Amino acid sequence: MFTTSSIFLKTLAEAGVTHAFVNWGSDHPALLEDLQRQRVEEGRVSLEIITCPNEMVALSCAQGYAQVSGKPAAVFIHVDVGTQALGGAVHNVDRGRIPVLIYAGAAPFTLDGELKGSRNEFIFGLQDALDQPSIVRQYMRYTSQISSGKNVAQVVMRALQFAKSDPQGPVYLWGRREVMEEEYTPTDFRPIDNKNWPPLERMPISHSTSHQIAESLAMAESPLIITSYLGRNPSAVQVLIKLSEALAIPVYLSCPSSVSFPLTHPHFVGLSYGMGENKWLCEADVILVLDADIPWIPVHNRPKPDARIFHIDVDVLKQYMGMFHIDAQITAKADCELSLIAILDALQYLQLDEGKLSLRRAEINTHHETWVNTLRQNETLSENDSNSVPYLISRVRELVPPKTLFLNEGISNFVPVWSHLLPSKPGSVITSGASSLGWALGAAIGCTLAQRSYPEAINHELIAVIVGDGSFLFGVPSSAYWIANRYKTSPKLSMLGVYPKGVGSQAMSFDLDVTFGPESPDYSGVAIAAGKAWGKRVTCAQEIDQALKDAISVVLKEKRCAVLDIILEEL
Repeated sequence: MFTTSSIFLKTLAEAGVTHAFVNWGSDHPALLEDLQRQRVEEGRVSLEIITCPNEMVALSCAQGYAQVSGKPAAVFIHVDVGTQALGGAVHNVDRGRIPVLIYAGAAPFTLDGELKGSRNEFIFGLQDALDQPSIVRQYMRYTSQISSGKNVAQVVMRALQFAKSDPQGPVYLWGRREVMEEEYTPTDFRPIDNKNWPPLERMPISHSTSHQIAESLAMAESPLIITSYLGRNPSAVQVLIKLSEALAIPVYLSCPSSVSFPLTHPHFVGLSYGMGENKWLCEADVILVLDADIPWIPVHNRPKPDARIFHIDVDVLKQYMGMFHIDAQITAKADCELSLIAILDALQYLQLDEGKLSLRRAEINTHHETWVNTLRQNETLSENDSNSVPYLISRVRELVPPKTLFLNEGISNFVPVWSHLLPSKPGSVITSGASSLGWALGAAIGCTLAQRSYPEAINHELIAVIVGDGSFLFGVPSSAYWIANRYKTSPKLSMLGVYPKGVGSQAMSFDLDVTFGPESPDYSGVAIAAGKAWGKRVTCAQEIDQALKDAISVVLKEKRCAVLDIILEEL
C-alpha cells in the first residue's frame, strides 16, 4: 500500500536526509505502515529511525547531528503536545541556525469515518488545536501544512531549501491523519532532482566594500576582529588567520559557539560572554565584526564613539531577534569566508606600514603569552585537594585522545572551560549556540550518529560532554542514556560538576531555591539505571586522573557511556 506518507518518506530520503529522530503517536500509523512496507518489499528502510522517549532530546540529537555533519536530520513528533514537548530545543535550533526538518501529525478532521484515518479515539478531540504550527512558528524558517500527497514532495523540498539557506534553521511541516493515509500508487511519485532545489548561493561583500574595509584595517592603529560562530565553516577560520597575520590584528571571541579562531594562536587575545573588561574593544579604532550575535554588551563594554565598525554576517540584521543594533558604518549580509577572501585580495593594492605591524604584532604576542602563563598558574593543584575548574579541565585536556570532540555546556563555567581546553582546531569544541539548557546529552548522540554515517569526513576518537548539574538534568538523562545504550552511540564521556561549597551555595542558595543541594542527586546513577553506563563520583583532586583514565577506557574499550560526577570547589 502506497500513501502520502510513502511519498513523504521517499522524498526525504532522495533529498539526502538519512536519520529521523522519532517519538511516535496515534497520528503516525501511515508512517509506521510504510516503514514496514519498505522492510518487506525493499529489505531495508530509507531512513535510520532513532526512537526517542523525549521530544526535546530528539531535537537536540538532530541538532548535534547537523552541527557535526552539516546536514539536516528529521524529527517526527506527535500532534500539538509533541510540538510543545520539543521545549527549549526549538529555541536552540533557531538561535543556533541549525538545519532540521520537524514533522508533526495532527488530529483527524473527520468524525464519522468518511475517510480513512477518521477519529477513533477520544484524544483526537482534545488534540485538535486551532493553530498547531503557531506553537513554534516564530522560531521557524518555514512552516507548511501537508494538504495532499500530490504535492507533498514539493512541500518537503521547499522546506529543506529554506532550512539549508543562510541563515539556516528549523522548518516545521504538519499533516492531518486522513491526508497522510491517503492512498496512491508508486507511479504517483515523481523522482526528485536535488539540483533543482539548491540552497541560496553564498555571496561575498561587494568589491567597493572589500576595498574600504581592507584600507580601514590597514590604516588602523588599534584594529580588532570579533566573531562568535565563524567556525561553523572551518575553512573560514583559515582565511581569518591569514587576515589576522597579514595585518597583525588581534582576534576576540564573543559568546563563542564554535572554534572560530585557535586559542593557541598568538593573535588570540581573549573571550567572554559579555561580562568583564574588554580593553581591546574599548581601545579599538577599527572593528570588524564577523558572524556574531552579541559582539559586546554596551552596559559592560562599548567601542569608542569615533571607532569605525564594519559588520559582516549571514544574519546581519538578526531578523529573528526583537532588538539588535550596533553602530556599524557598513552592515553586510554576506558569507564571511568569501568576504574575507575579498578583503585579503584587496590588500595587495595597499602599501603596508611594516614597522607599525611589527610593533603591534609584538604587543599582541606578549599579551597572549601572558594569558597562557596565567592559565597555567591557575591550573595548579589546590592546597586543600579540592577540584577547581581550571585544574579539572587541564587534566581533561591532557588525558583525552587528541581527536576528541568537546560539547561545552558548562554555562556558569563557559569561559574557563573554553580557555583551559585551549582548542586549536575548528570543529573540536561546540556549544548549542543558544540559551536553553539541556542540549548536550542529546547532541552528543547526534554527533556520534553523524560520525558513524560519514566516517571519512568526521573522525573523532571520543566525544566528551562537559556539563553543569542543572544542564545535565535539563537534558533528560533518563531518556538520553536510554537512546545512547539502545543505539550504541558510544564513544561518549560525560563530565558534570556540582557546587556544594561555592558562593551562595550554602544557606543562601538553599533558602532561595537556586541549588540542588544540600544533598546532590546521584547523577551518574541515573545514567547507569537508564543506559547501563559506567559512573563514578569524584570528590577530591587527587582522584581525577585515575577516574578520567578509567572512564576513557570504559568508553573506548567497552563501548559504553561513562559519567564522572565531579564535586567542584566553587561556582
